[in-house]
Amino acid sequence: MGKTETQSLENKLEKVRKACAALSPDDPASSRALTLQGLLEFQMGHEEEAQATMERAVRLKPDSVDAAYGLATLHLARKRYGQALAMMRRVIALKPDHGKAYHGIARILKDRGDPAGALDALKEALKINPQDIDVLTDLGNTLKELNRLPEASLCHEQALRLAPENHKVLNNLGVVRFLGYDPEGAETFYRAALAVRPDFPEALSNLATIRRLQGDLDTSISCCQKALALRPDYPEAFNNLGNALKDGGRPGDAVAAYEKAVGLKPEDGDFHMNLGMALLGLGRFEKGWREYRWRWKSPQLSRSFPAFEKPEWEGEPGDGRVILVHAEQGFGDTLQFCRYAPLIRERGFHVIMRVQRPLARLIESLRGVEKVISEDAPPTDFDLHCPMMSLPFALRTTLETIPAELPYLSADPADVQMWRDRLGALPGGELRVGLVWAGSSRSRSPDLIATDRARSLSPEKLASLLGVEGVRFFSLQKDGARAPDDFHLADWMERCKDFADTAALIMNLDLVIGVDTAVAHLAGALGRPFWLLNRFTSCWRWLAGRNDSPWYPGALRIFRQKQRGDWDEVISRVRKALAEKASQEHPR
Repeated sequence: MGKTETQSLENKLEKVRKACAALSPDDPASSRALTLQGLLEFQMGHEEEAQATMERAVRLKPDSVDAAYGLATLHLARKRYGQALAMMRRVIALKPDHGKAYHGIARILKDRGDPAGALDALKEALKINPQDIDVLTDLGNTLKELNRLPEASLCHEQALRLAPENHKVLNNLGVVRFLGYDPEGAETFYRAALAVRPDFPEALSNLATIRRLQGDLDTSISCCQKALALRPDYPEAFNNLGNALKDGGRPGDAVAAYEKAVGLKPEDGDFHMNLGMALLGLGRFEKGWREYRWRWKSPQLSRSFPAFEKPEWEGEPGDGRVILVHAEQGFGDTLQFCRYAPLIRERGFHVIMRVQRPLARLIESLRGVEKVISEDAPPTDFDLHCPMMSLPFALRTTLETIPAELPYLSADPADVQMWRDRLGALPGGELRVGLVWAGSSRSRSPDLIATDRARSLSPEKLASLLGVEGVRFFSLQKDGARAPDDFHLADWMERCKDFADTAALIMNLDLVIGVDTAVAHLAGALGRPFWLLNRFTSCWRWLAGRNDSPWYPGALRIFRQKQRGDWDEVISRVRKALAEKASQEHPR
């Protein structure tokens, strides 16, 4: 709309407003005109005048449904939720089949963080207006928020039958498919939405995520850039752009994109967490650890954060108090960050460590811990608590101050001797090498599923290593795909009931080769050599551009993909290095 047309519309609105205002302010019959006047005033940006006018309309005719609903929508638009809710309920008391009032109540409850309450109100609204696409859409989105994806999909499908060309409905169906781990189905709906409306920023940004997870980074970046050209203040598109840039090996550019996302939407936990991981990957620890604390406000992790009544530790002296350090996320995270126990003890704390049950026996070997309990054990008394991966923040860890004295965990001597005897019965004179090719599969989000696929490889990819002379191989793969029978790997992992058993076995090996999984951290914590087969888009903890790790100095060597997804070149380098090591340590 041009400037002249805009001015003409404003002039017309002002004439109507004046006409409404000219009516008798004391006549109940003028209530409808006052309601219209208030709506016009609000549309023209005169919020206080609009509210005063609508309140006068309600006073003049207390039984007017239109006046009550108009005032309710004004309160809702101004985020005065208490007043809006009271007035919406007044509307329903006057007209029980007022579907829009129920819809308004749902919006209020959802904005106030009560999706379950919003769901009930939306169902009432849908009973009154079964073909209301807006209600179906909000009902589907609320069900999605409650992780009731099949029901959400049914709502959006019903909306699509009513409006087959509605680009927003098509996009909503794509989101539900994506959250249901169906990226191909999601992409179909996103592209359908864009076929209807090519300048639809939400669908472009969502399509960018799919293309990134499929490895098509150029298209992903292009989609984000198009979305941002249409909507320069679109935080989700900046976040998705950061993800694509990070995966493309441009961590500095990714940080810049994440910072823009955070600036536009400063309360979003995902944006802060992504920024934190990008900063940590660049070694910028001071800000990185601070941003990474936002992970607990990420939808992905917030549900798993324990709701302790006691305060979280942020680095203050212990003064003899008891601190509960509790595990979070995966086994590898616990193995990497449990190392802080001695430093916490030096701060004057009595340290209790709560960890995953398969790690409990091994963590008991950690210096500085007075008591180890498993996650499923009864609650224990403590004064402060700290999530395991917040310890670096609390202790203000920098690259130079990483507590990297190895080993910091140890296997039981009797278990080590048992494995020594068992391996001693095998023919000697060969390098003993453990292999692990896949991490534990995770299904909390499409991103984690894609990460698991990227960090793992099929055991067949390791076949060329088996031809290296002077090496005997052992499987350290606990779950996932088994090695082919013709690999002739010694596989005793069924005898390893927990990580303490696996640790005792590793202590009898000369080297472990594997992907980014808990075994890498286990070997490192034991001070045993580990060769990490690392994906192109590396986890932040391995830092950008390094083939060693300050977390496990002298123990961990990184063989990183030079091209995304190319494991063959990595395995070729590892084979050459292994042949050299075998010939040096066990010359034939």
